[in-house]
Amino acid sequence: MVQALSRAGCEVTLVLKAPVRTGRLVDPLRGLPGVTVRSPHTERLIDSEVPMNPQTAAVILGRVDAERPFDLAVVRGRRLAGKLSHTALAGRLWTYLTDVPQSAGQFDNGAKGELRRIADASRLLLCQTEELRGFLEAAVPATAGKSVLFPPVVVLPDGLEPRPAGTPDGRALRLVYTGKFAPRWNTLEMCALPRLLGQRGVDAELHMVGDKIHDDPDDPGYADRMRTALESGEGVVRHGGHPRAEAMRLTAGCDVGLSWRHPEMDASLELSTKLLECGMLGVPVVLNRTPMHERLFGADYPLFAATEADVLDALTLIGKNPEVFTLAADRCREAAAGFGLDAAAERLTGYLAETFPAPVEQVAAAAAAYRPGERKLRVGVAGHDLKFFTRLLDYLRSRPDMEIRVDHWAALKAHDADRSREMVEWADVVICEWCGPNALWYAKNKREGQRLVVRLHRFELYAPWPKQLDIEAVDQVICVSPHYTDLTREMTGWPAEKVVTVPNWVDDRQLDRPKLPGAQHHLGVIGIAPSRKRLDLAVDVLEELRRDDPRFTLFVKSKLPWEYWWIWQKDEEREHYEKLFRRIRRSPLLAGAVVFDSYGRDVASWLRRIGFVLSTSDDESFHLAPAEGMASGAIPALLPWPGSDTIYDRRWIHDDPSAMAASIATTVALGRFESDAADAREQVRTAYGLDEVCRRWTDLLAQPPARTDARTGAPAVQ
Repeated sequence: MVQALSRAGCEVTLVLKAPVRTGRLVDPLRGLPGVTVRSPHTERLIDSEVPMNPQTAAVILGRVDAERPFDLAVVRGRRLAGKLSHTALAGRLWTYLTDVPQSAGQFDNGAKGELRRIADASRLLLCQTEELRGFLEAAVPATAGKSVLFPPVVVLPDGLEPRPAGTPDGRALRLVYTGKFAPRWNTLEMCALPRLLGQRGVDAELHMVGDKIHDDPDDPGYADRMRTALESGEGVVRHGGHPRAEAMRLTAGCDVGLSWRHPEMDASLELSTKLLECGMLGVPVVLNRTPMHERLFGADYPLFAATEADVLDALTLIGKNPEVFTLAADRCREAAAGFGLDAAAERLTGYLAETFPAPVEQVAAAAAAYRPGERKLRVGVAGHDLKFFTRLLDYLRSRPDMEIRVDHWAALKAHDADRSREMVEWADVVICEWCGPNALWYAKNKREGQRLVVRLHRFELYAPWPKQLDIEAVDQVICVSPHYTDLTREMTGWPAEKVVTVPNWVDDRQLDRPKLPGAQHHLGVIGIAPSRKRLDLAVDVLEELRRDDPRFTLFVKSKLPWEYWWIWQKDEEREHYEKLFRRIRRSPLLAGAVVFDSYGRDVASWLRRIGFVLSTSDDESFHLAPAEGMASGAIPALLPWPGSDTIYDRRWIHDDPSAMAASIATTVALGRFESDAADAREQVRTAYGLDEVCRRWTDLLAQPPARTDARTGAPAVQ
């Protein structure tokens, strides 16, 4: 991590957990550009020679930060992150989570609460694997939007050469295992492999590197049996414990690595660094078949194994077929290539650019126009519900040239008037999220020269507030689609130049995740209430598809209609859904083909299984779901609700459910899914990607003051 951050251009301070006993690991880091190594034990910041516990480490990191505050703090481990979440470092943490409970039984309320606090205090959560990220987002909603991938980083020691290319002709096949010896790692069973392979005519020897033998309370005799097997001499060579560099050198001198484990470990959410080290060394690996490993090595990788018989078959195959050996070695080398230092530095560079946007000259100029000598533009955000503004707010807060304050209204019509007046006195620009009572209040109370921006959604357009708004006091009204921009102008009579379109944002980087197998036969709908969302039309599409191909399935991610009291109290709404659910339950084509998933923030993870996102509503102001699907690598499929063609390409819009079903079936049958999905992803990135929408908001906020004193050119104030 230190090396990757240094390569990414950061000035890095490494605070050591334990006293330095040897410079073997630390000394190379001291020579890196911009890296400072701090040893609290050597500096006598603590009166002890034992490694720091999390509580002590949190205190020491706080003291080091106070000397010269950090922009971010990368911490590894749940306990330390939990302690730091209550300190001044909260909000600056980049937490690397590797010790997360990985089963429902272990994931109790205490673990969830701790992880929620860590997520709230963290700017980013670094996850080793896509599986870990998805698990976290489903279990702890607060992690959604903050969880990013940071796979293990593998660096070959200086001077270590990979295994020479070629097969082990004319000598025994050298197998190698490095690590601890424990029951679930199948190390006892590995020791029998040379003898069993010999019975199949494959000459082999097993090199075991390590010295930690697990004491299993459920099997008191395990340790003794393991020691006996290591000393058996039946083709087993015991090397004992070695530093990492020497263990890798021994691995490079062998032919095949062993990472075959008990099936209980197939559900692990972590990726073995040993696999990646073998790959970089050009040593193919025998390992369990899991979705994670299939994605990494390919479903047809020849050395997947579940049982001892599978392992023997794989090693016999590789021992007698040089072309299979070469294929396996190439696959491992290719898989490991994405886990080197350069890849890690590139990944971190992207996260740093997102977290710390570069200053923009126009913003500084606007700030100076409002308040000569000011270095930051003061932006206030006012509203009762900011759920559609969250990532924009995160972005604005991260800008070095803006200062952000929020006037959070307790309810649509309830607020602290004194706090709102303080915002009026402080802010250069005020953004009212929703054109409701908040917009009416700020339009009435704003300062002369202060800019007021109001973001209007479909909900308010049919409410009384726009008619009551003093549009002369508003500088700009933001609508999320061209259709609603035109409709707003028509219904309100407001000046056309004041009503502009800035689309909803799509967090394209968070949503861009690898699809799960079978996704191209999976339809998705997000949000089914009220009835104008027209789930019944999506079911029509599914029914037509399943007449020819029963693999098609509809996944629905939504609250159910009876969870909304204001919907379920209406007779016509209840009747609509009762009829629809009876139809699904009784239809031979639909029974078991509609899956209802719970509402939640884990949309990005859920979309991994979805190949087509449907929009069958009677009307929408924007409908974000198809755009989110596009960013995830799914293909949008829309019915022509008013304004849909001003937001989405006509190629994704279909005249009726039959036409939609025919298009989906043709796309899959002709093998166009991947290419069409790539087109959709590029379209949404260009038009609605988070970077593009944030740029447009920056340009909007960087406009000069609303009115200025003609004599001085300074903003006019009351």
